[in-house]
Amino acid sequence: STPSSPGVLNLGKTERAPVHPENASKDAGGVRVKKAQFEKAGTLPKLGFSISQKPFLEGSYKVAYRIAKQKKPHAIGETLVKPYALEMVELVWGREQRKKLEAVSLSNDAIRSKIVDISFNILKQVIKELAASPFPCSFIQLHTEDLSQCIQLLVFDPYVHADTIKEEFLFCESLLETTKAIHILELVKSFFAKQNFDWKEKLHTLCTDGAPAMLGNTSGFATLVKKEAPHVVVTHCFLHRHALATKTLPTTLKEVLSTAIKVINFIRSRSLNHRIFKRFCQEMGAEYEVLLYHTEVRWLSRGQVLKRLFKLRAEVSLFLKEKENPLLEHFERKDFIHGLAYLADIFNHMNEINLSIQGPEVTIMDATEKLQAFLAKLPIWKKRVEANILANFQMLEEVLYQDGVEIQNSLSISLKRDICEHLETLQNSFKSYFYLDGIKVEPGICNPFLSDINYIKDIDLAKDELIDLRTKNLLRLEFNSKSLGEFWSMEALIPFATIYLCKSGFSALHDMRVALSKTTPQFNVLIQAKQQQPSHYVFKK
Repeated sequence: STPSSPGVLNLGKTERAPVHPENASKDAGGVRVKKAQFEKAGTLPKLGFSISQKPFLEGSYKVAYRIAKQKKPHAIGETLVKPYALEMVELVWGREQRKKLEAVSLSNDAIRSKIVDISFNILKQVIKELAASPFPCSFIQLHTEDLSQCIQLLVFDPYVHADTIKEEFLFCESLLETTKAIHILELVKSFFAKQNFDWKEKLHTLCTDGAPAMLGNTSGFATLVKKEAPHVVVTHCFLHRHALATKTLPTTLKEVLSTAIKVINFIRSRSLNHRIFKRFCQEMGAEYEVLLYHTEVRWLSRGQVLKRLFKLRAEVSLFLKEKENPLLEHFERKDFIHGLAYLADIFNHMNEINLSIQGPEVTIMDATEKLQAFLAKLPIWKKRVEANILANFQMLEEVLYQDGVEIQNSLSISLKRDICEHLETLQNSFKSYFYLDGIKVEPGICNPFLSDINYIKDIDLAKDELIDLRTKNLLRLEFNSKSLGEFWSMEALIPFATIYLCKSGFSALHDMRVALSKTTPQFNVLIQAKQQQPSHYVFKK
């Protein structure tokens, strides 16, 4: 400080001398003009400065986000997106604008780093929403799968957010050594520990596949989880149960299925036969031109495979005859064709029920209702077959009418017996594999406006709330226009019925969180974190 008068010390604010006194008289307008001249001449970058990176960062982040969402390789930004973007900008706005766009970095490494940033941002949002959710989470669709000899553990989690059920991807980790339940539990614990999240308190339901490591009675993952969180309800994936329930076939029908697969493999798995058969179908004007592959792993394809073979049975028969294949004799027998038609019909029914319980918005109540309906139909179908009524098996009915005789005279006694036996076995199999796992499906949840409320005890206050709900016409309209999950957003609907999301998720191992997440990244937060200084110009390090 400097004294304001002799003998007096000035403790007030002092004026600092300008760093460049020769510029003190210049106004800010002149500085801005000079700055614009430097920008146009490209002098600032030469001096070690660059223009604010905010629009370039935002552009890079949004391109990276789209690349991850579409599950494309990172290099596509540099090899495809940017070249075409530059060409379009130059054609529409000229070369000067093209030069500006060139500053957006879309290299392989740049895209990768942006996707990593986005992934962490999404995870942070998901954990925050999960912690704030008023209801316990179903925790997981938890599934292991061997991809190229690399076992992957995939975990999803549904929770209530913004008055709706949100299904989010949590993590995917490799099981480097064994796939024992204890190692799976360690991965799960490690993930939540890193996020500082108490999973035991929030966990409500666990849905797993049928792997022994998951379902073991003494050391399975579900058992280990229940030891640490006894209140957890464990569900077994409905899709996996469906696969197990449909594997039982009478000996005769099993032989029909085995022969059908041999025929398909003879034609479809040999490239020359496949090409010749395709040309053959084209010349005959067939409804289809090729057969479909059958694989034991993709058991859901079985209905479509058999249906296609049945539709092309005449073309297949002629092709086998031309090739002098001994499998031809089966297509010359009516009992084989009739058995093939039945298998195509019944597997088509099971495909329909299977597809109906898949999907991101299918609740455990939806799946349970559809499976109960299918289970109730099976004994009725059996009685109809015994009475020679085949309305539920259209392809079988069609081929019998084509034979030119009445159904009761053309359907063999042995095949009728096999069909009835299969329907009865299927019913028993579904009963043993499908159960509610302790999850109570309340009729008042399915339709609170039509269900009988007498099932609720008079001492239960929920009965008063349900009566109040029924008097609100606006809520009735809302119920009719929304799914159960959107209307209720409650604990009873959160449990997963299937590991559908896990199955679909394995097609996106790279950048998986970004590709599968429904949470939008906070681009403004990401950009702010990247910017080193708030000023318009930043010095390049």
